[in-house]
Amino acid sequence: MTPHTSQPYRRLSRIMSAAATILVMSAPLFSAPAMAQSMVIKGANILDVTNGELLKNHIVVVDDGRIAKVSPASSIELPKGGEVIDLQGQTLMPGLIDMHVHLTSGGGYHGYERLKLTDERRAILGVVHAEQTLMAGFTTVRNVGAGSFGDVALRDAINDGDIPGPRMLVSGPPIGITGGHCSDNNLLPPEYNITGEGVADGPWAARAAVRRNIKYGADLIKTCSTGGVLSKGTKVGAPQYTLEELTALVDEAHSRGLKVASHAHGSEGIINALKAGADTIEHASFIDDEGIRLAIENDAALSMDIYVTEYILGEGASAGILEESLEKERKTGATQRANFRKAVEAGATIVYGTDAGVYPHGQNAKQLSRMTRFGMTPLQAIQSATVTAAEVMGWGYEVGKIEAGYAADFVAVKGNPLENIELLEEPAAVIKGGVRYR
Repeated sequence: MTPHTSQPYRRLSRIMSAAATILVMSAPLFSAPAMAQSMVIKGANILDVTNGELLKNHIVVVDDGRIAKVSPASSIELPKGGEVIDLQGQTLMPGLIDMHVHLTSGGGYHGYERLKLTDERRAILGVVHAEQTLMAGFTTVRNVGAGSFGDVALRDAINDGDIPGPRMLVSGPPIGITGGHCSDNNLLPPEYNITGEGVADGPWAARAAVRRNIKYGADLIKTCSTGGVLSKGTKVGAPQYTLEELTALVDEAHSRGLKVASHAHGSEGIINALKAGADTIEHASFIDDEGIRLAIENDAALSMDIYVTEYILGEGASAGILEESLEKERKTGATQRANFRKAVEAGATIVYGTDAGVYPHGQNAKQLSRMTRFGMTPLQAIQSATVTAAEVMGWGYEVGKIEAGYAADFVAVKGNPLENIELLEEPAAVIKGGVRYR
């Protein structure tokens, strides 16, 4: 739901590298764990997220950041050396995945408050938010929209080991129409002559914008096929981009091997995005039966952020959210939750996406309980944030399961999350790539 104020993309990697260096050197902002050569995890019940089975008395052996073995304790000889972690009485799960975050945006900057944020300040916020997200048990995220390619630099800083944070797939600046949600800056009056860096009108301009984002390091493409809640002057349900424009954008992205995430609240914009071939529909608030049918038929996933309405309507005014946006959310949140239930019952693929950045980072897991409240079983909700999300983002071979060969990304909780899913809001342990962070 969050709009992404665009500024001329400049000093990209230098800004992020400088911010990262400052923050890493400024103890005690981060607690840097030692890099483990090998690790043995014992004592925990291991949740098999594919079928909900709890594996008891099993040992997980980690070597060089990957899972080497998952075996019954009675049939494995523990390797010598390395770190031994005893999680007796806890449940071990794959690290969680959030498919819709904005790490360079913050929950305290909405409406005109966003105009205070320079590229440099957003970069520093991204470093802080990345650690908060990781410590909350989310070891992988998809960042769907950031100005000035700040998310590209943040991803690279994490991958290079400069700062702690989750694995990231990033979109760079979202692409959309003049005056639209996510692509343009509608807060300033015309005499400023401000146009967002994501604006691309017409099929060929949309193709060129995709090519530009790929050039500067995007892993996926984000577009907006309807208006949004938090953008000034847009209608939530109104379509943005014609089918011709969306088809050109998706074709260009797919021809280069990138998936497309389309922000879409209104039913017409949802159907346009699905007909164009979008891989995920973000928000999907007013999706109708035809939209659900098309999503299932096209093997597209829905990312429905059904927790964030509570923050917007409860704390949004004090965070600077405009009354126009609050009124739009009042008309959107309840309908989105009802349609979430309909989509679950119809068997649509639903992935875990929270829109963290609209509300404070590190609270990503709060949505899990809402998903169970509005139609999912606890296992389905957990799958949406593990194995299902991994498959949809194209990393099903890398994350989302506790199996030999997968990345050693784990979250542990004190108890059984299938019985109390809110346990995941306070993880007892977080491990990413064989390194213990919590």
